[in-house]
Amino acid sequence: MSGVVTGDAVYLGLQPARLPSRALALLLDLVVVWAAYLLISVGIALATASLDEAAVMALSIASFVLVLVGAPIAVETLSHGRSLGKLVCGLRVVREDGGPIRFRHALMRGAMGVVEILMTMGVVACVASLVSERGRRIGDVFAGTLVVRERVAPASAMVVPPPPPWLVGRFAALDLSAVPDALWLEIRQYLTRMGGLDPAIGQRLAERLADELVARTGTPPPPGVPAAAYLAGVVAERQARDARRAFAPGAAQGSVGVPAAPSGVPAAPSGVPAAPSGVPAAPSGVPAAPAAATATPASFGTAPPAVSTTPPTAPVRRPEPADGEGSRATGFAPPA
Repeated sequence: MSGVVTGDAVYLGLQPARLPSRALALLLDLVVVWAAYLLISVGIALATASLDEAAVMALSIASFVLVLVGAPIAVETLSHGRSLGKLVCGLRVVREDGGPIRFRHALMRGAMGVVEILMTMGVVACVASLVSERGRRIGDVFAGTLVVRERVAPASAMVVPPPPPWLVGRFAALDLSAVPDALWLEIRQYLTRMGGLDPAIGQRLAERLADELVARTGTPPPPGVPAAAYLAGVVAERQARDARRAFAPGAAQGSVGVPAAPSGVPAAPSGVPAAPSGVPAAPSGVPAAPAAATATPASFGTAPPAVSTTPPTAPVRRPEPADGEGSRATGFAPPA
């Protein structure tokens, strides 16, 4: 079995890259690096025409080390093992346990690459990759790294098994915000490969992962729940939360560009037409007519809508004056 196996005997299923794909990725990287080095060398030669030979030689050595050695190390460190050539070919440099590489891994690979790639035109690297079972060159052996393929066929993708039916929904109140992505990845890899593990090794690994998950969440599993079932239930709960977060409709109040109603203001009951614009307000001093409380049927299981006590916006007509009151008020007596 040439795949990546962790120290707990978990087969990760990462496929090592072989010599043709690695050679193509290396060729693309070398074309980019040498083109950058030639441009920088021409620029240095034009800028140092007035300097002596020692200064020009020092700048040439510095540019060689920085561009041909330092640049690949920096790119692999910042991209976690994905240079331009590896990105095009679908490859990545990882540790032997499948984790992302760090600066020390990239530094060792870059330092050994000067000897086995630049100084020997890649002959030593090709021979070492052909001899190695997983296609590793000398720099990978010293750094403890491995180049794997990221693009795999969809049929070979493993699916996380569902939890037992009696555990569905039991972890809805569990706080999963403190669980790191690395632990989620390790749990998923265990669940997809637990059928091919030795029962004793699988039980110990499941208990260790369950203890780490309990330490992150602060909530122990229910009594009598096996460690593997507990891990499957928590992973299913996280997947359900991600699905609800991704596919739930927008819960924002109001639409775009329309301000939402302020809190505390009762909404107008449905079916009541809005007041026409341009109608004058009621004059001051005239009491407003009481609002008619119309009984509207409420939906089942919901409270009836509150009756608005806001005075109506329709105009209030003045009472008609009695006989004789109009003459005293205006001095004009209506004709008999």
